[in-house]
Amino acid sequence: MADPEVVRIHGGSATGKGRSRDSGADMLAAGAARASGERAKRRRTPLLTDASGDEVAPRPVLAAVDLRATSVHRPRPVPKSGRVPKVKAARSSVTTSRSQRVTAKTVEPSPATTRVGAGVDELVTFAIATLRRAAEVSGLSGDDVERQVAAALAFVRRRLSGDYAVDDFGFDEDFTENAYLPLLRPLYKSWFRVEVRGIENIPGAGGALIVANHSGTVALDSLMTQVAVHDEHPVHRFLRMLGADLVFRTPIVGSVARKSGCTLAANPDAERLLASGELVGVWPEGFKGVGKPFSERYKLQRFGRGGFVAAALRTSVPIVPCSIVGAEEIYPIVGNLKTVARLIGVPYIPVTPTFPLLGPLGLVPLPSKWIIEFGAPLDTAVLGRQAADDPMVVFDLTDRVRETIQQTLYSLLLQRRSVFF
Repeated sequence: MADPEVVRIHGGSATGKGRSRDSGADMLAAGAARASGERAKRRRTPLLTDASGDEVAPRPVLAAVDLRATSVHRPRPVPKSGRVPKVKAARSSVTTSRSQRVTAKTVEPSPATTRVGAGVDELVTFAIATLRRAAEVSGLSGDDVERQVAAALAFVRRRLSGDYAVDDFGFDEDFTENAYLPLLRPLYKSWFRVEVRGIENIPGAGGALIVANHSGTVALDSLMTQVAVHDEHPVHRFLRMLGADLVFRTPIVGSVARKSGCTLAANPDAERLLASGELVGVWPEGFKGVGKPFSERYKLQRFGRGGFVAAALRTSVPIVPCSIVGAEEIYPIVGNLKTVARLIGVPYIPVTPTFPLLGPLGLVPLPSKWIIEFGAPLDTAVLGRQAADDPMVVFDLTDRVRETIQQTLYSLLLQRRSVFF
């Protein structure tokens, strides 16, 4: 026989105890059902109802989506500053195949690019205007400026390609004419305002020896003489200068000196140059003339043993005396630091009114007015080559050259109106 309590609990009997348990279970089930229905209703309401509150039939779900044919637009976020970002230039493409794709892109120039382009144009315009003003100041025409620019470019091309010649002494004619002499011409024409006299006494061809006085603390007188011979002579001859060994032992200076035509002041080299028809320049006073104090200005020092005269006699070339006025005043020597000069191995260390008091500014030479006069040549051919071995003849001819230069210096000083004018 079945237990009546079990039947009433599972069978839903109408007894009091059974009804109480059944109604509690039904209430829990009903509450759960209502809660589930309300949550489902709340989830569906925003998507499946329209503005009136009526339910809307759900849209069918696409089984497959062709992403290649779907264009999804996602708006770009606006910056916090409120400025609208620049939109890249539109691109229009016409595609027929991978090998036949044509893309057209239109880009508007940005303000920065416009400013850069305008800056380049302004720079070019300014450079052209500067060249024109410089040409007007220097008295050159536009054609002269163009020729100089073309010559400079041609010089650079020759240097890069190696299309230039150097002789046995290291003389580089291309370098001297297109780089070295142009650097000296501003000093020659504008700073010292050199006046040249007697240029016709220099022969147009063949060897000749130019003998000049030496002064100026720094050997600028030899450089100005070199420019004068090349620029003022009708044939534009190059002056091959003889220099002391200190010149060639100095870094950079020695290399430039070789390229510009200098060689060591020795009789064998001088005779070779004169015999080959070159124009040779010598300054027999040497460092004694360059480094003499200002109180002894324009007083010639001893001309040595006359080795330059012997070289001229052996090669039978004329001797042209040269007198230079104005170089004594560019660096007036008022003192000499002999002890310091001996320590560093140089002939002298000058003390001038501007050096070393003004430092590097004291190295700027004073703009004195220069006069360079070439005297009548002395013929050595009449004496014969054997005269070079006679000391008396050599000393007599050396003294004649020295006296000629000294007297010409005195004459030019009397003619000079002022040191600087």
